[in-house]
Amino acid sequence: MTINAWTVFLAALITALATGLGALPFFIIKEFPRYWLGIFNSVAAGLMMGASHSLINEGYAIEVWRMLAGLLVGVVVIAFAHSRLEGDNHLAVKAFSGAEGMKSLLIVGIMTLHSFSEGVGVGVSFGGGSALGNFITAAIAIHNIPEGLAISLVMVPRGTSPGKAGLWSIFSSLPQPLMAVPAFLFVTIFRPFLPFGLGLAAGAMLWMVFAELIPDALEDVSTNTAAVTIALSLAAMIGFQTLL
Repeated sequence: MTINAWTVFLAALITALATGLGALPFFIIKEFPRYWLGIFNSVAAGLMMGASHSLINEGYAIEVWRMLAGLLVGVVVIAFAHSRLEGDNHLAVKAFSGAEGMKSLLIVGIMTLHSFSEGVGVGVSFGGGSALGNFITAAIAIHNIPEGLAISLVMVPRGTSPGKAGLWSIFSSLPQPLMAVPAFLFVTIFRPFLPFGLGLAAGAMLWMVFAELIPDALEDVSTNTAAVTIALSLAAMIGFQTLL
C-alpha cells in the first residue's frame, strides 16, 4: 500500500471517530441516581488512570527525562487552567449547556491535549512503514473508545445529551488527524517531542483524577465502593491495553 499524507490523515480520522463510540451506552441508560453518579466518576477515574499509565510507559520507553518534564508541566498547566476557570465559571457553563460546565470543559480539554500526542504517534508510526502504522492506528482507535466513555461518564450524568457527549468526544480527538500528517511528513523533527507530549497528557489526566473525579465520587458513594470501582476500572483498562 502506498503511504501518503492522505492515507495518514484518513487513518488518524478513524481513530478520532472511534472516540464517539464511548457515548453509545448512554443512549440506553436514561436515569442517573446519585449513587450511580459516584460509580460513573469512579469508573472514569480508573479509566483515566489506566490511560495515564500507558502514556507514562510509552514516554519512559522513548526518553525518561523528557517524559518527566512533560508530566510536571502537564500538572502545572491544568492546575493553572482550573484556577482561571474558577474565576469565570459562567463561561464554562455556557459552553457546555446543561452540564456542570467547568468539569466538562476540563475533561474535554485534557483529552484534547492527550490527542495531540496520539496524533503524533500515528504520524511517526507511519514513518516506519504501513504495517506499523496500521497496527498503531487500530490500537489507538480501539483505545479511544474507553476514553470516549470516560468523557461521557462525566458529561451525560450532569445533563449533556448522549449525542452531544459523543460529538464532544470526537472533538477531543480531532488533533489526531491534524497532528498525524505533519508528524508523518517531518518524522525526525516530531519524534523527539513525543515523550514530552505523552508526559504532558498523563500529568493533566492524573490531576483531573485526584482533584476532580475522586472527590466527586466520594460525595455519592463510600470510600470502599469508590476504591474498588477505581481499582477494577484501572485493571480493566490496563488489561485492555495489554491485549492490544
